[in-house]
Order: sequence, then structure tokens, then C-alpha cells
Amino acid sequence: MSGTRCLSLLLAAAASSCAAPPVRPPVIQPPAVTYEMKLAAILRLEDRRVLREAAAEPGPTLAADAPSDLTVLVADPEGRVRRRAALAIGRVGLRDGVAPLVTTLSDAEPEVRQMAAFALGLLGDRQASGPLRAALRDPAPLVRGRAAEALGAVGDAEAAPAIAAMVAAEAASGGVSRLGPDESDHLASPAAEPFRLGVNALVRLKAAGSLSAVVLDDAGQPVVHWWPVAWALQRLPETRALPALLTFAQSQGPLCRSLAARGLGALKDPAAIEALLPMVQRWAADVRLAVVAVRALAQIGDRRAGPALLAVLRAKDLEPVLKAEIVAALGAVSAEQADEALLDLLSDRSPPVRIAALQSLRALDAQNFVAVLSGLDPDRDWRVRAAIASIMGTLDAETSTPRLREALSDPDARVIPAVLAALVRLRAPGTEGVLLSRLGDDDPIVRAAAATGLGDLRPDGAAPRLADAYRSALADPMHAARAAALDAIARYGPEAALPVLQQALADPDWAVRLRAARLLAALAPATDWAAAIRPAPTRRDAAWYATPELVSPAVSPHLFIETTRGTIEIELAVLDAPLTAASIGALTRGGFYDGLTFHRVVPDFVIQAGDPRGDGEGGAAFTIRDEISDRPFLAGAVGIALDGADTGGSQFFITLSPQPHLDGRYTIVGQVVAGMDVAARIQQGDAIARMRVWDGKTMSGDR
Repeated sequence: MSGTRCLSLLLAAAASSCAAPPVRPPVIQPPAVTYEMKLAAILRLEDRRVLREAAAEPGPTLAADAPSDLTVLVADPEGRVRRRAALAIGRVGLRDGVAPLVTTLSDAEPEVRQMAAFALGLLGDRQASGPLRAALRDPAPLVRGRAAEALGAVGDAEAAPAIAAMVAAEAASGGVSRLGPDESDHLASPAAEPFRLGVNALVRLKAAGSLSAVVLDDAGQPVVHWWPVAWALQRLPETRALPALLTFAQSQGPLCRSLAARGLGALKDPAAIEALLPMVQRWAADVRLAVVAVRALAQIGDRRAGPALLAVLRAKDLEPVLKAEIVAALGAVSAEQADEALLDLLSDRSPPVRIAALQSLRALDAQNFVAVLSGLDPDRDWRVRAAIASIMGTLDAETSTPRLREALSDPDARVIPAVLAALVRLRAPGTEGVLLSRLGDDDPIVRAAAATGLGDLRPDGAAPRLADAYRSALADPMHAARAAALDAIARYGPEAALPVLQQALADPDWAVRLRAARLLAALAPATDWAAAIRPAPTRRDAAWYATPELVSPAVSPHLFIETTRGTIEIELAVLDAPLTAASIGALTRGGFYDGLTFHRVVPDFVIQAGDPRGDGEGGAAFTIRDEISDRPFLAGAVGIALDGADTGGSQFFITLSPQPHLDGRYTIVGQVVAGMDVAARIQQGDAIARMRVWDGKTMSGDR
């Protein structure tokens, strides 16, 4: 090889070694999947009532790498994601969620385990009973409590002894005994919450024997002087509870005394009268307690209470709510010489008092009641006229039918459902024809009442008319008439009902789909109808669930309910019920609640509003999904009213005292933070002058 050739090769090699490396495409890191992305996916899956997105489902995704599968998210590396995914699985309500939740009962974090137990209670499937019983021995107190609660929701009566053993152990620890009688900040004591939840579970299982064994001593006295024990004893009354309830009736805690009065009434033991009468006679000191005591006396029904009740009725400035309760009780105890007072009250300015007077007059003398009615002009309030129709349904058909037929022409449609129900109850001649004609009424609640009546009577040939009524009601913004038509036609059996029920699986309202699936499961259990109705329809696109107000709220908005009695301030539960809070906030900003009334007031229980009709049957033209959480219904909890699963809308209620039987069954959308005294003074028919929402920056309605 020549020198020139060698030099050329060397130069080429050197040039090659110095050349730039080949250009490679840059490595693009996928965007991090944040907690907010995962939460948005959870919210959408929860709202659509599915465990995972279908692979071929069209529509935008929230993030390319964000898991859209709750059974994957419940195993996420981040504990708060696992906890929230576990709750979502419970809310979705599918049996396929049991297995991943049972696995999550072994999670390393107690907060995740307790939510898995709570979610299993929402599913209510008995196949979770074994793992939940094992969780009663979990080292974390709250996990033990949630496991007991879930066993109660599942309905595992055989678990009652194990739950009772857990409750006894918590009581023996001494933490509960240090609480005051009306103490509601029970999370401050580690033993208190599992004790409370265990006691509630025994009530739900109707395990009176197991309950008595752990909360009463040998003398029948309470081993723990705390309100959840009084609540449990009044929910499951038995003779052995009488000494404990009499003790609670003398408690220093007003809540304990009120619960004791309820329990004494439920026992119907005349021995309780001496404890109850002073509560009524000292009504000015505690009107709420007096109301509960009057109800208890009415339940006992002993005539000896009559003179004391009449004496209080003569008091000046008696609050209408207490007056109405006393008037109703006079009929229940068959009070002597009450007729004259009751007749005078038929012109009382309060509609509830007039209704109570009519009911008591009927109870005291049914024969003269019709004569009394004949001498009255039509009442100016539709509620009273509806109550009269209901009372007429308790008399004989010959007497009542003519008057009820006249009431069918009442100018207020809200009276007609009571009239139809009374005719059905009496089995009055010609009622079937009346009901069939009312299936075409303009008012959807009247149509619903007609359908319900046909389902009760089941006249020949009505099934096709009910099917037509369902299809005609598809144009309704409300679901009530369609739901009632489905319930009624299901009573005609599979042959008549299956076609329309299967059509209803695609109803535009998820609540109706749920009802159809439940009815089909009873008529044709071989098919998985729960899967056939999913995914639930939604008005939202995927991106809406990722809005900051839902996944990363900076503040908790506050509602301000302005009434003539004062203002009630509510903090919305944007973390536990984000979709419900967003819905009620939007309705408030749009002025929906302004001018509506508190149509339902039950002393020492709830006040309820949000119905434009004012009869409890109306609301906004949509339903929303339940967002059940582990928050308890203590005094001031704001819940969403329902007439079945996932039927919430605009109607809300405020609890006036703790109501543990509502726990895990209704959405809590907020908590009263100011104005509970105002809530306690609200009377039926009081109006909401204005309702506003503060979002951390602005108040709706401000100029």
C-alpha cells in the first residue's frame, strides 16, 4: 500500500471519529398524573355509576395516563386516592366492587381501611360479612366502628354478638364514660366513635337483646350516660329499658331528656306519665322537650293526661307547633270535655292547628265529625282541605264518597292526590274509572297518585293504560309520574310489565332506570339488570369534572338562608359532596330558592325546603346522584331529601337534633355554622326571603 493511500485512510478515520453523532429524537416524558386528575376520574366514574370506563367508549378523556378504573385507583400508591376510590366504589353500588374493597380492608393506612368498611356498608352485600366481622378486631378504633356500621347496613343479624362484644370492650376502656350526656364532639375520644357506631349497628339489626346486654346493668340502668345510648333505647324499646329511660328523663342534658321522652312514649307504659307531664307543664322552659313529651303522652293514650293537656292549651302565647301537638294528643288520649276547645280551634289562624283539631274531633266522635264538617265553609288553605280528604278516607264509604267526589273538583291540584288515595282506601264504587281518567291529568303528581291507586286496586285492563301513562310522561321534567306508573304496572306481573320496564332501562332519568332495574330484578331475576342501565346519563362532559372548584377547592362556600326569623348560615361540604354542593350553589345563584317555603317542619327532627309546589312533591327539573359519606347526622346537618336512591334535587332539610338512623342513607351537603336558633324557630309555611351563596370572593345577589 502506498504512503499516499495510507495517509488518506488515516485522515478519513480521524474525520470519522470527530463527526457529530447521529441526531436522535428527544425523549418526551409523559405528563405526571396528578391527584387532581385522579380525583376528576373518580368523580366522573362515580357520577356515571360505573367502576371503569368502557374501552371503546367515545368522548374526551381527562388525561391520557390517568386511570379510569376505580378498582385500579383503590390500589394507588397515594393513600388519599385509595381512600377516595374506595368511597366511590361504594357509591357506584355494583356487586363487583365487593372484592376490591375486601382487599382494601388490609390496607396499611387506617383511614383507607375504615373507608373500605364504610363503602362495603353502602354496597350492602352479604358476601362481605366475614371480612367485616374480622375487621371488628382491627387495631384502629375507627375501623372497628365502621366495620360494625357496615355489618348493620348489610343486615348480618348473626354478627350482633360480635358487635356487642366490641361495644362492651370500648365501654370498658373508660373513654366513653368521660363524655358529657349531650356531648357531640365524640371524635375527641378514640373509644367513643366505635361505641356509637356499634350501638347504631345493633339498632339497625334490631338486636334488642344484644343492645340491652351491653348498655344496661343488672338493675336496668345505663352503663354509659351518653345520648347515643338514650337514642338506641328509644329506637328499640323493650320493657327492660324503662328504668334507664326514666333515668335519662332526669338527665342534665336536654338532648338526653328529649330522647328519653320519645322512648317512654314508644314503650306505651302508663308508668311514664308522671315523668312526662312535668315536661309539658314547664313548656316555657323548653318548648322542644314539651313537644316531644306531648307526642309521647299521645302514644301512651292514657286519659289521665287529658286535664293537664287542656290546661296547657289555655296558656297565652302558646307556640303554634306546641299547640298543634297538644290538640292532636287530645284525640289520642280520648280527653274528656275537649270537644268545645277543639271546635273553637277550627278557626285558628294556624293551618296545622286546624288540621290537628279536625283529626282529634274525628278520633273523639266519628259520627258527629261529619256533622261538624257540614257546618264548615271550605278552608282557605289547601293543606287543610287535603287533610279533610285523608280523614274522610277513614270513615265509611257511604258517608265519605259523595264528599270526596265533590273534592275532585278542588281548584288546587295539590288536594287531589289525597282525594284519590282516600277513594282507593275506601274501595269506593267507580274509583277505577276516576283513576283511569286522572292518568291524563295535567299535573304530574296527580297522575302519579292515579297510577299508585291503580296499582293498589289492579282493575282488569288497566295495565296497557299504565304503560301508555309511562310513555306519555317521558315529556315530564319530573320523574314522579313515570316512577309511579312503573311501580303500578309491575304489580300486574311479568307479562304486562316486562316490555315497559325494559324500555325504562333507557329512561332519561337515572332514578327511573334504577327503579326499573329493581322491579325487573324481582320479576326476572336471572338477568343482570343493574349492569344494563349503566352508564348513568349525565349532563356534563368529561372536562367539567376536572374544574378546580371540584378537585381543588380553595374554600368551602357558604349559604345564607334569609328568613323573617333570622338568617341561617351553612358551610357546604365541597369535599364530601362536591357535585351536590355545586348543584345547590348553582340553584342558589339562579334565585331558585327565593320565595319558597319551609313546607315540612317536624319539631325536634327536621325543617325542609326547596319545593316550588310546597307539598313536598316538587323540585328542580332534574335528579342528582347520592353522595353518601361517613359524616354523621348531628344537629345542624344539611341533607338532601329523597324518595328513593339517587332522587335528590333541590329539596334539602336541616336536622334539629342528632338523627343517627339517617347516617349512610342520605347525602350531607353541609352543616349549619350559625343560626341554629333560627332553624329551631322556623314554622311550617315560613318563607325564604332570599338565599345567597358566598364562594370565597363574592356573594351572589350583591351589586
